[in-house]
Amino acid sequence: MLLYVVAYDIPDDKRRKKVSDLLEGYGRRVQYSVFECQLCRSKFDELRSRLQKRVKLSEDSIRFYPLSRHTLGQVETWGIGSPVPKPTGSTII
Repeated sequence: MLLYVVAYDIPDDKRRKKVSDLLEGYGRRVQYSVFECQLCRSKFDELRSRLQKRVKLSEDSIRFYPLSRHTLGQVETWGIGSPVPKPTGSTII
């Protein structure tokens, strides 16, 4: 499993709501248009496939940032909110 940071910029309210609702089923919202999703490869592929049906690539922007076990320990969080989750079944050194 990897932790994916998914960020989006969608100008249309209806499409943005559909994307947000979908992402809530795969991870947790950490900012208004940013989600952290801890997913195995098959779930990540499923999410990408489902998102493709909800966005308009000529107007919308979605970015997927995979965080490896090596870089996850370097993530800094400031202010309110939950810390970055540790990957299931692994140790960060």
